[in-house]
Amino acid sequence: METHHINIKKGLDVPLPGIPERHITDLRSIDLYAVKPADVVGFTPRLAVAEGDTVCAGQPLVTDKRDTRLYLPSPVDGVVHAIVRGEKRKLLEVVVKRNLAPIPSPSKREEQTSNGNHSPLLEGEGSGVRLSPVWWLLRQRPFGTIADPDAKPKAIIVSLRDTNPLAPDIDYTLKGREHDFEAGCQALDALAPLHLVRPAGPHPAGNVGTQIAALCPINKGECVWTVGAQDVATIGHWVLTGHYRPERLVALGGPAAKAPHYYRLTAGACLSRITEAQLLDPNYPQLPTTNHPLSTRIISGSPLSGTTVAPDGFLGMYDHQLCLIPEGDHYEFMGWLMPGLNKFSFSRTFLSGMLHDFLPKNFNFQFSIFNSINTNLHGSVRPFLFTGSFERVFPFDIYPLQLIKACIVGDIELQEQLGIYEVEPEDFALCEFIDPSKTEIQSIIRNALEVLRKEATA
Repeated sequence: METHHINIKKGLDVPLPGIPERHITDLRSIDLYAVKPADVVGFTPRLAVAEGDTVCAGQPLVTDKRDTRLYLPSPVDGVVHAIVRGEKRKLLEVVVKRNLAPIPSPSKREEQTSNGNHSPLLEGEGSGVRLSPVWWLLRQRPFGTIADPDAKPKAIIVSLRDTNPLAPDIDYTLKGREHDFEAGCQALDALAPLHLVRPAGPHPAGNVGTQIAALCPINKGECVWTVGAQDVATIGHWVLTGHYRPERLVALGGPAAKAPHYYRLTAGACLSRITEAQLLDPNYPQLPTTNHPLSTRIISGSPLSGTTVAPDGFLGMYDHQLCLIPEGDHYEFMGWLMPGLNKFSFSRTFLSGMLHDFLPKNFNFQFSIFNSINTNLHGSVRPFLFTGSFERVFPFDIYPLQLIKACIVGDIELQEQLGIYEVEPEDFALCEFIDPSKTEIQSIIRNALEVLRKEATA
C-alpha cells in the first residue's frame, strides 16, 4: 500500500455557488431504497427476487447473466416493494422498503483466514468462489464495469480528493470511519497493489482517470481497479463485522439549494425528503425567482457528469453528491450580445471571462457574480469547432480532439492508438462544459467504449 502526491496543472475549477456547509443531517431512517442496474456499466441484470419477498442487507437482488458471481445486493433489511421496468421490459429499479425490525442474516460471513493472498472480499469453498456483497463497489478500467474477479489488475486506485464542483470533502466524510477505512485498505491490498492518491491542482485532478494516467497508464489487455474512499470504509466495515452497511455522507449543494450541507444516507436512498426540504419552493420542483418561475434540475452525482433524477427518485449507485441547479429554460434578452457580467466564460465570450482573471484564487463564489449559473447551453448545436481549448483543461498525455473525432467516425484502430483505454466519459466532462459546439462528448466516448467492451466480451 502506497500513498502518492501528484500535482496537476491543466484543468478548470467551475465556480458553482452553493458550497455544502459542514454539518450533517442523519436520514438513515428513509423508508425506500432502490438498486439501479442501469447505473452499472456492462451489467446484464437477472432478477433474484420477486415483489413481496423479504430480504436482508447484502442479499442479492439482481445477478449478472454473464457472470452469476456478480450481483447487486439489497442495501437494507426489508421487503421488495416494487420492480420497475422501462421500454422493452428493461429492468430499471428494484425498490426495497425498509423493515424497522432487523432481519437475521441467513449467511453471516464465516471467520476468515489470512493465509497467502486470500482476501476476505472473496468467500467460498474449493473452486466455487462466491463474491461478497461489497464486491460491486470495485470498478474496473477500461470500460468502468464491476471488477472481474478473475482479472489481475496492475493496481487499485483510491482518490483521497474529489475536485468536482460542490464535491464532498473526503477527509470530512471519513471522519470517525478511520478504523473501517484502514481495514478496507488492507483487504484491497491483498488483491492487488493499493495506491492512495492525494492530488493537487484544478479539476479533474481528483478523477481516478487522471491519477491512473499519471501513475499507471493502461495499455490494451491491461486493467486497473478503482474504488471510492467512502466505499473503502464500507468494505472495511464488512471485513471487520460481517455486516453490510453501505452508508455514505452525501454532499448536497448548488444555487437552487435552500441550505447546502451534508446528509448521512444509505446507498440508493429515496430523495423525496431531501428535495422537499431543500428546494426553495415548497411546491417543488418549481423554483421562484424575482421575475419568473424556473424549474430545478436535480442531479445525482457531479453537476458535470451526473444523472438527472426526479424529486422522488433515488440516489445513484456510486454517487456521493447531489446538486440542485436552476434549469436554463427561459429566454434571455439579446442573449450573447449582452456583456454577460454574471455569466461564467472560459473562452472570454463575456466580459466576466476577463474579470475572473483578477479574482483571488480563494475567492468565495457563494455570493459571487456567477450566482446565476444554470443549465442553459447559451446556443444550439453547431459544427465541431477547432479552438484548441480542450488541451487547456485535459491533463492526459492524449490528443482529446483527435480521439473524439476517431470515436465519432468509429475508427477503432485509431481510438486504440490515441489512448481510448485510459479514459472514461467523466474525463471529458470539462471538454464538454467549455465546448462552443455544444457537442455531447461524454455520450460519444461512452458509445465508443461500449463498442470496444462488447467486442472484448464477444
